[in-house]
Amino acid sequence: MRLTTQKQVWYWSGTFAILFLLLWLVGNAVMPFILGAAAAYLLDPVADRLEGMGLSRTLSVVVITIIAALIVVMVFLVVVPVLVRQTSALIETAPAMAEQLMQFLRTRFPQVFTEGSTINNALTDAAHNLSSRAGQLFSTVLGSVMGVVSMLALVVIVPVVTFYLLLDWDRIVARLDELLPREHAPAIRGIATDIDRALSGFVRGQGLVILILGTFYSVGLGLVGLPFGIAIGVMAASLSFIPYVGVIIGGATAIGVAMFSFWDQPIWIGAVVAIFAIGQMVEGNYLQPKIVGSSIGLHPIWLMLALSVFGTVFGFVGLLVAVPVSAALGVLVRYGVGRYKDSSIYTGREIPAPPAPPTRVELVARGTAAQERQQAQISHERALAELHREEHLSELLDEHQRRQKMGALPDAEGPPSPAELWAEDGQGPAGKGA
Repeated sequence: MRLTTQKQVWYWSGTFAILFLLLWLVGNAVMPFILGAAAAYLLDPVADRLEGMGLSRTLSVVVITIIAALIVVMVFLVVVPVLVRQTSALIETAPAMAEQLMQFLRTRFPQVFTEGSTINNALTDAAHNLSSRAGQLFSTVLGSVMGVVSMLALVVIVPVVTFYLLLDWDRIVARLDELLPREHAPAIRGIATDIDRALSGFVRGQGLVILILGTFYSVGLGLVGLPFGIAIGVMAASLSFIPYVGVIIGGATAIGVAMFSFWDQPIWIGAVVAIFAIGQMVEGNYLQPKIVGSSIGLHPIWLMLALSVFGTVFGFVGLLVAVPVSAALGVLVRYGVGRYKDSSIYTGREIPAPPAPPTRVELVARGTAAQERQQAQISHERALAELHREEHLSELLDEHQRRQKMGALPDAEGPPSPAELWAEDGQGPAGKGA
């Protein structure tokens, strides 16, 4: 019996609610597996390309694993310590830079920033709160990441999960496709394709943009000699997925540090401004249109909302799944809007029923249908005769056993044959049928 649409909605809603609850309950325990699945998803196109070059799937996965392991080890040994050290130093230096800024403002605008004035007190409190909150935020995030992403998970679980998922990725996708509800399989495949296009366009594309911008900002600020250049460059690049936010926050921080460090050298302050201006121009005119594209369907506000909600509910794991889940929800919302626009609720007209399946007409020689009906009737009569024969033999067997119990017939080893039963009855099968 076919399930109604309402029941299917209830079943699938219950399934997703259970998955949501399990994700909330297990929390950080599944994070290594989420990281492994994400890495396998991102690296699958690379494995497919290596297969196209003639390598086997196993050899392709081994090559990818070795290269990825070397890159991760290099990053954690070279980049991460410098990034942590510079970020900590920047947070510790922030109060001194804020105090110097306040002294400059008091000297330049004494009538506004007088001691004890409302504006002066507000800026002083804001500077102290910003430095204290920034340090607390950095410590919390770093402690959370190091507590969740344990060394065991990074060294053992994530690479192993990534290796096996990447090795069997095509088979897993094919198996999941076999389990799709047959009635809705084409629609689900279309939605999954749109989700994959959105994720590949955003995650892979934006990740490459962040890598390029982070390298450019870090190298450029380092060549200028700006303190904390790597930390500021990575921060500005990491926030670049939100338009203008990364360049504004990173640029403001870099210019503030440049003014604090190169107070009597305005040429270097201008160089810092030029670096961020060039980075913004390259990102807006080339990187975003060419690499990410404009059809991924992930609005920055939607991403910020997803990161905020999932980070609050699920913690660090929520931050990891926020982007793919928001992409999936965005595709589902667009699919629902499309169905709504095709419905009678939106158009105000009755939607015509889908076309009926075509009727198949087969041309045969004259008399073929009559012969088939005659053969079917003969087969039916034979089946009825056989059924009647078996019923009569059953009755004869019961009568034979009753007569044996009464002593009218001698006891014999085993049951009698049908011929013996017909002989006792005094007529054969043909006579009975007559």
